[in-house]
Amino acid sequence: MRVCLLASGSKGNAVFIESGDSRILIDAGLSAREIERRLAVIGVEPADLHAILVTHEHHDHVGAVGPLARRYRLPVCLHPRTHAAAKLGRLDDIREFDTGSAFLLRGLQVTPFPVTHDAVETVGFVIESPAGRIGVATDLGIATRLVADCLQGCRVLVLESNHDEAMLRDSPYPWHLKQRIAGRHGHLSNTAAGDLLTGLLWEGTEAVFLAHLSETNNDPQLAHRSARVILDRQNRCAPQLVVGTQSSVSSCFDGRKT
Repeated sequence: MRVCLLASGSKGNAVFIESGDSRILIDAGLSAREIERRLAVIGVEPADLHAILVTHEHHDHVGAVGPLARRYRLPVCLHPRTHAAAKLGRLDDIREFDTGSAFLLRGLQVTPFPVTHDAVETVGFVIESPAGRIGVATDLGIATRLVADCLQGCRVLVLESNHDEAMLRDSPYPWHLKQRIAGRHGHLSNTAAGDLLTGLLWEGTEAVFLAHLSETNNDPQLAHRSARVILDRQNRCAPQLVVGTQSSVSSCFDGRKT
């Protein structure tokens, strides 16, 4: 199993997941050329991908979905409402799913679950394989009980930690944008991410990725410190903690099932 954030932030997001002989992207929000370049950093050819899964239609999550899918003939998995809203152009292999209903993809069981974000049908994903569960929730205004239930028992977690509440309050953003970010359909703060993480940790948690950090309203050290406090409270071996950035590929979780 291998998990890596190719990019994470307000200007573009993409998560690479490999398990067994399956390799997928969750979102592709940079240019196609930049996605190709960042895949090369981790030794992956775009032609070796097997699908792109889409969480929602915002440009920082779908910017390269159409070009990559056409160039490499990749299936695109997304909700019908997201398909209608995303304006991806002609695609030869669209696989629409229902939120809450699991589907199979090359030996992976994929379960899209609903999250609160201001798009037409935003979802997170749980990816299950013989190597374990991977949970991805990168755009959510609040962490509902359903979100927490869906993310239980994951070997790897990719969680939003978008903003520090004090930095957002004092930022140069206009008031309406601050309200949107901090609202129920915006983005998760470091504190809220820590609260969610507290309920998800178990003895099988091996890696936690902090995603979608704001470059204006957060500091990687603050996000790291907030999560580290949670992890250090646990009476178990501390999971790998990775803070994603906008400008570069993150370190990878690279684990074999034991």
